[in-house]
Amino acid sequence: MGSDRNCGLIAGAVIGAFLAVCGGILRPAGDKLIEKTIKKEVVLEEGTIAFKNWVKTDTDIYRQFWIFDVQNPQEVMVNSSNIKVKQRGPYMYRVHYLAKENITQDAEDHTVSFMQPNGAIFEPSLSVGTENDTFTVPNLAVAAAAYLYPNAIVQSFLNLLIKKSNSSMFQNRTLKELLWGYEDPFLTLIPYPALATVGVFYPYNNTVDGVYKIFSGKDNISKVAIIDTYKGRRNLSYWPSYCDMINGTDGTSFPPFVEKTRVLQFFSSEICRSIYAVFESDINLKGIPVYRFVLPSKAFASPIQNPDNHCFCTEKFISKNCTSYGVLDISKCKDGKPLYISLPHFLYASPDVSEPTEGLNPNEDDHRTYLDIEPITGFTLQFAKRLQVNMLVMPSRKIEALMSLKKNYLVPILWFNETGTIGDEKAKIFGNHLTEKINLLGLMEIILCSVGVVMFLAFMISYCVYKSKISLQKDWLQPLSQQSPTFLALGTVYMENNFSMDQEGGMGLLIAQNTDPPKGLWHRKGRQTKFRVVSYMQRDIVQRSNYWPV
Repeated sequence: MGSDRNCGLIAGAVIGAFLAVCGGILRPAGDKLIEKTIKKEVVLEEGTIAFKNWVKTDTDIYRQFWIFDVQNPQEVMVNSSNIKVKQRGPYMYRVHYLAKENITQDAEDHTVSFMQPNGAIFEPSLSVGTENDTFTVPNLAVAAAAYLYPNAIVQSFLNLLIKKSNSSMFQNRTLKELLWGYEDPFLTLIPYPALATVGVFYPYNNTVDGVYKIFSGKDNISKVAIIDTYKGRRNLSYWPSYCDMINGTDGTSFPPFVEKTRVLQFFSSEICRSIYAVFESDINLKGIPVYRFVLPSKAFASPIQNPDNHCFCTEKFISKNCTSYGVLDISKCKDGKPLYISLPHFLYASPDVSEPTEGLNPNEDDHRTYLDIEPITGFTLQFAKRLQVNMLVMPSRKIEALMSLKKNYLVPILWFNETGTIGDEKAKIFGNHLTEKINLLGLMEIILCSVGVVMFLAFMISYCVYKSKISLQKDWLQPLSQQSPTFLALGTVYMENNFSMDQEGGMGLLIAQNTDPPKGLWHRKGRQTKFRVVSYMQRDIVQRSNYWPV
């Protein structure tokens, strides 16, 4: 019977250890399986989940516009006062709803080429007004003319045309005209061929962005979605040195297995440069754990604050010898027009940039750019791209509309918030296919490890206790001395190893009842344990099996 108990306890401990080991190897094995599946499904080729969503996204993407309506145009033009603006919006458009075009896969270098068509649909139900709402904004053509043609003789000629067209430093334009283009009366008078239509985003509708050529990830999953070339080039020809390089993806996805320490690089044709985001926090997005990456303030810092930005400072006058920060001169990629990009309300910009403008209230929650990345797949499940378009307006000695200005103005025209969030149904499907499986594996690992460890410890402790008990019984049931009587007598105390039962730790035998077999008490460490005698003991012949606790 003792042998069977030993075997049972040892078997239980072995089973517990086995379960714990299974739990320990389940997660790595499951991770390998998931990794293999992910590597297969995020490749950009026909038949994969990633390719289907990449060709035409199922996520609704909207672009909200806020227009800076100038409140004191006359004061600015006459007295060179600070510009007072009032933000009006949002005006909502649906964008990026068209499927990619001219998709061409190259099996040799494992790339995919495509073009992204542009289009914007106004959403009146999500807007504060209509596309016919009117705003007072800088005159794009007049401000650009003074910047593009600094020659005094040329400016004198342009001044005649500006006056003839009744143009000024400011103008009233509808939302639709300001965003998508209008025929400027001043430009229509220029005798030599010139584009008379201007707008902040003109041309946009019915145009395409690209051609992009990106890696499919077929041969190397760590390169999936990374841009190889843009418009047939690996650089932009806008910036000196490494600032001109096209780095990363387009921001809609990144190579899988994203770690918090990774710097996510992506290219945006709208700001004419590559930029990056860094990890900020863990977010739960509709039940899916994601990493939030944000554009850091140092991305727009001056070369003094961030030496890596030295090649983004291409002019010394407006930037005060590259000491100002928070704005980016993109005139080189906008046909020379004096346009500057910043974060909304000049977030992270130096005080001298926003000082001539009143009515701005920058804050990170509303004005910073972020991307929420599912780290296993690298998919961007939610994002907010926020940018502000500004125009440089400079004094001019020959153009009367600008003669009274005594300082340079970096006038904010508008800012936009382009957002996209995975839909509820798609989030549920995504969670079922990925997140829940990972969580289930983790739960099974915890259960198996916990049960296994508990079983192992419980059975090992029981085994040790049992062995200790057997060992004690060994000690207690050694043969009595030669002076032991032939038969046990009622009430007699038999001492062993010269210890009295009254001593702490003493061991002895007291026959309590004259029964057949007689019953009695064990004495050890002051405690009494009932026992029964299974056979009479003849003199000193006492076997271990003679005594069993009652």
